[in-house]
Amino acid sequence: MTPLTEAEAERHLAAHALLPAHPGFVGLAVDLPHPAPAPAGTTRLRHGFRTVAADRTVVSGPPSPGLDIAVRRMTEDLGATHPSAAVRVSLEAGTDDHGPTGMSHRWAVAHAIAPVLVAAFANSPGAGRRTRRPALPAAGAEDPRTAWARQVLDAPASPDSPATFRDRIRHGSGRPATIADLDRHRRAFRPPVAARGHLEIGVTDRLPGDGWVVAAAVVTTLVDDRQAAAEALVATAALRTTPRLWERALRDALTDPDIAAAARSLFLSAYAALGRRGVSRPIRDSVADYLERYVGRGRCPADDLLATRTEQTRP
Repeated sequence: MTPLTEAEAERHLAAHALLPAHPGFVGLAVDLPHPAPAPAGTTRLRHGFRTVAADRTVVSGPPSPGLDIAVRRMTEDLGATHPSAAVRVSLEAGTDDHGPTGMSHRWAVAHAIAPVLVAAFANSPGAGRRTRRPALPAAGAEDPRTAWARQVLDAPASPDSPATFRDRIRHGSGRPATIADLDRHRRAFRPPVAARGHLEIGVTDRLPGDGWVVAAAVVTTLVDDRQAAAEALVATAALRTTPRLWERALRDALTDPDIAAAARSLFLSAYAALGRRGVSRPIRDSVADYLERYVGRGRCPADDLLATRTEQTRP
């Protein structure tokens, strides 16, 4: 067996990173609280599929022509019994050019908004103030396919070790790494922004009620709407050179004044774009309610949990 080289691994990952496609279709995948012991496997739903694995339950919807249809299909598949859910949004990679619908531009927008939206949708206070999740390098001028390949190779090869897949290729003992091993590693790697042929953006903890709808609407609109995307880059410009931005977003969420100001701008841009694009009133109202209850006040759902815990520990 010929050992896999770093150059071969990078070429393979880049070739499968982003496939050119004009923006328009939206796919949603909702992570649900894991049920009581249930048989593993995949069940066909009205529109998509429910997959029960050892550690998670996911309802995945089909690529849909627009946000409204994607949300309606997912709502029908979820039914009425979903007390909390996290959502991952899949959007077209973009066109193979450097214009406002180009892959490089959309990749940059997704990376710019990710830490701010992680803070705005935080709902899992852990050690310190927020639960830690994988962070992202800043998106620079590098081709997004090359950037993704390097990010995958430099990610830990297992949750129990800091050794990366690149380390395994360079220094691994025993069986040499193969393309199949690399593909398994790539599928298991879930940063806030991923390249899976399309853009996959997952910036939420499990949110109560229709919080997953809000996240889907804000993410989709900020990336797909040209004006909102341009405004998002302006709103996050100062943050992109902020030291330890991800650490601040994960620890402090919207109690950080700079991140809170950016979040308000992003939500206002998204809400305005939803109206311009003719998105249904219920979705727009959900975004407005979230803006009023949380983002406009420098709060996120995790603050509700922290307040409840504080109240319960008072004598």
